[in-house]
Amino acid sequence: MKSLAKDTAIYGLSSIIGKFLNYLLVPLYTYVLARTDDYGIVTNLYAWTALLLVLLTYGMETGFFRFANREDYNAKTVYKTAYGTLLVSSALFTLLIVIFHQPVANLLGYPDHAEFVEMMFATVAIDAFACIPFAYLRYQKRPLVFAGLKLLFVLLNIGFNLLFLVVLGKNDVFYIFLSNILATTIQTLCLLPFTLPKGGRFDVQVLRDMLRYSLPLLVLGVAGIMNQTLDRILFPYLYTGGDAQAQLGIYGACFKVAMVMMMFTQAFRYAYEPFVFAKHKDRQSVEAYADAMKYYIIFSYLILLGVIFYLDIFRYIVSSAYWEGLKIVPVVLWTYVFQGIYFNLSFWYKLTDETKWGAYFSLIGLGITLVLQIVGVPLIGYWASCGSSMVCYFVIMLLSFFIGQKKAPIPYDLKRIGAYTVLTIGLLAVYYALRLYYIQNMWLLMAAGTLLIGIYLYVLTKKDFPLSQLIHRKL
Repeated sequence: MKSLAKDTAIYGLSSIIGKFLNYLLVPLYTYVLARTDDYGIVTNLYAWTALLLVLLTYGMETGFFRFANREDYNAKTVYKTAYGTLLVSSALFTLLIVIFHQPVANLLGYPDHAEFVEMMFATVAIDAFACIPFAYLRYQKRPLVFAGLKLLFVLLNIGFNLLFLVVLGKNDVFYIFLSNILATTIQTLCLLPFTLPKGGRFDVQVLRDMLRYSLPLLVLGVAGIMNQTLDRILFPYLYTGGDAQAQLGIYGACFKVAMVMMMFTQAFRYAYEPFVFAKHKDRQSVEAYADAMKYYIIFSYLILLGVIFYLDIFRYIVSSAYWEGLKIVPVVLWTYVFQGIYFNLSFWYKLTDETKWGAYFSLIGLGITLVLQIVGVPLIGYWASCGSSMVCYFVIMLLSFFIGQKKAPIPYDLKRIGAYTVLTIGLLAVYYALRLYYIQNMWLLMAAGTLLIGIYLYVLTKKDFPLSQLIHRKL
């Protein structure tokens, strides 16, 4: 648990700093771009690239961790096989998109901007290849190198955006995508010296074994990422209340306000995945998984409360033209909480090699998301988009828990988790009652929110992080 906490802190620091710096691009875009529909284009194409990234990695990242930690496989051979496979598939995809970018742009609804599609899809091909070298850094427990390279991309991306959009005054979507591909290319070139395969060999049988394990994860991954991005992909086709791209821009910008929860979930995931597969050899691993779940939920609730109670400050991340969508932020935060819990629960089928269950859950979630969006978006716009994601993750979280407890039971501390859940909901109820009926002043409301967070922290230090023990250990 100390190792997990240390790696989570390093990954988390780089993720939080990186995402915070990327936060600075959100106000830049929303203040510099002429119209909200310009940001709608950015939101839509980034959703497509997220889906493509899953397709182009086809579950090999998790497959690499699984087979590199098995005693009957040579870790260097596993890495070299995965590395070579992703290199070839990414190169082929890049060639295809260079040749067919105009027809693809026509299909996506951007016939006059094929260059947007070409740049973004070439970028995602580079990212797909780089996922295995980055996974290798995590496998080697080199979080500082990993974090440094991730931050390098962020700094380069911000630097290019500032150069084009501010210094040169090129306030056009084209330069957002150009900045991305330049930063991604430089980051990948810097990554290669740390991760070039040394030793081992490309093994066709190992590739077959990895694909047999990973391809069900591809179905899981595609359905999972569609659960996250389908709202932004389908919205322009489903919305009937006016300018769909403008509404998508508002939705996408306000979604970013809740990204602090995603930062925590992502940081936890980077440390937790290699930890779990390595810890699987330990007989006491189930207790470690149970503890990790409890602490994830405790701190995700704390983040949720902080963002909601200080939303009057967080709203300045985006231009006032986008503030009408801020009411979705609590829904998005709960979605991230459920998504993180589902990720923690998912290891029972990965460790038992029953990855088909992950595909089942993701397909069920995709069906829920698709139906709710088709029915809801024409009626209530982006409320249906964010609501469908929350319902999706809540349902598949419960399914994974109940089936997982039958297949590979883990003694989660449900009593303590339930107590924190009730406490969080209770504090939110008090806050919204004060906001609606008693306190209108923004500063007084945030002071009340601070007091409520203080209550949560008091319970936390009394029950799970006693200050006396922490001080004693420090001394």
